[in-house]
Amino acid sequence: MIRAAPARLRSRIAACDHYDLAGAALLVVLLALVLATYNSYAISNDEELQQRYGELIISYYASGFSDRQLFHYVNLYLYGGLFDIAAVLVERLLPMFDPYTVRHLLCALTGIAGIAAAWATARLVAGPRAGAIAAFALATCGPWYGSMFNHTKDIPFAAAMMGAVYFLCRVARDLPQPRRRDTICFGLLLGAALGIRVLGLLLIGYVIVAVFMHMRAGSMRDRASFVARSAVALTPAFLIGYLIMIAAWPWSALAPLNPLRGLIDFGNFHYQIHTMLDGRIYTMADVPRWYVPSYLLFKLPLLILIGVVTAMATVLRPACAPAAAPGRRSATALLAFIATFPVICIVVERGPAFTGLRHFLFVVPVFAVLAGIGFDALLAQCETRRRWLANAAAVAMVAALLWNAGMMVRLHPYQYLFFNRLVGGLEGASQRYDTDYWVSIMPEAVDELEAYIDKLDRTEHHTRRYTVAVCGERLPFEKEANSRLQWTEDWKKAEFFIAPTHMNCDRVLVGKEIATITRLGARIGVVKDRRNLVQQELARQP
Repeated sequence: MIRAAPARLRSRIAACDHYDLAGAALLVVLLALVLATYNSYAISNDEELQQRYGELIISYYASGFSDRQLFHYVNLYLYGGLFDIAAVLVERLLPMFDPYTVRHLLCALTGIAGIAAAWATARLVAGPRAGAIAAFALATCGPWYGSMFNHTKDIPFAAAMMGAVYFLCRVARDLPQPRRRDTICFGLLLGAALGIRVLGLLLIGYVIVAVFMHMRAGSMRDRASFVARSAVALTPAFLIGYLIMIAAWPWSALAPLNPLRGLIDFGNFHYQIHTMLDGRIYTMADVPRWYVPSYLLFKLPLLILIGVVTAMATVLRPACAPAAAPGRRSATALLAFIATFPVICIVVERGPAFTGLRHFLFVVPVFAVLAGIGFDALLAQCETRRRWLANAAAVAMVAALLWNAGMMVRLHPYQYLFFNRLVGGLEGASQRYDTDYWVSIMPEAVDELEAYIDKLDRTEHHTRRYTVAVCGERLPFEKEANSRLQWTEDWKKAEFFIAPTHMNCDRVLVGKEIATITRLGARIGVVKDRRNLVQQELARQP
């Protein structure tokens, strides 16, 4: 029996669709890449706060609801803490791991789960080929892959949203009596999204749209019955989602309308945070209406944008859609609404925005799904005309995916700095758009500085400590630096300076550049030696 196992496995693999095998192989490769490279990514500016927030939520429950520090901790009470709670619990179960290592690994795994959800959704709507295209498109998308390690609120939220959208598509096909398993899974992922960010409330609106889109023709009584039966069938999902939300987001349970208050507060943030668009600096409350659409247009790979346009054509022109795909057009229309509605809202309301695409990463997997559906339809149309044309289109698409993958390798570990050729790539976007807002250069910059100091110590035959000013947060620097490098708040007396070129932070302090961090011809960070300047300043003092 044991000897027969390999033969059975080979027969099962042979029976699988080759596009499904390609998608499964991709997920395995991504898992290997995560395990091999997670240490290359810096701790982001918000992670220390988010880790502490998770600890406060756990303390709130452990104290029997008496420790209420979390309700006064910065403004994080307006967010759910599901990912932060999970990270703290895993770190306590595995104390041999650094908490930020745990966060990065968990975040990357949820990022892979988001790719799997995009694959499954495109496959559900348009078949295995569409699923494989969507998965590869998202995996080679810089804004997604480059964010998978240290955008520890944005990526888990986006993955939960994409998973919920997949089960919503399954539920919508069977309305008004969806399968109980699909309803429960949708409720769990609805709760996961709400347990991270209040924007998960969008899913409730998507459910309403799905119900009306799948309503069958008939009398008003029949339509009302369809809506009522659908609502009853989906009520368990909403209850499950609500319970998970209040468990992961305690503030939402303090008053019935708190989730809506949180949503309103998100639209009224007016901090003095600066951002860039086409070379102009704005505060987050004053960005133009086209801010988010511009970043989507310039940061998504052209392959995804072309695929989305093609998918839209299948909705607007039914003749463009493959014939043997029942429900494909309505499902594609629903996905198009899900992808564009949040962007339309930010344009109409002109809400606050900053750090480019970061807060809208949750629409990126849906765009990848649309790209998979669009390219599948394009290849199907080519196959009905000329086989050689379909082969040429497939080769061109694979070449584009390989080019995107090559860009990810060249940008490593700064894949989130990807810009497409509409703005001249990263080099063209430098000093015109938001680039390294997370100061992800920190590990590489510290390594360069330590190597410089090692050489300096050998030359001067002594070992001493040096003060370093950092245009970024203290924790990411201290996690990377050895004992000879001491972080200082007094920038004027700092002997060395580490800064990204984002928002011209590298120009704040003068000094001799001893290391320059570049990718694709663009300067993204510097390390400066300021010892002579500091000594001169001390000599002038009485």
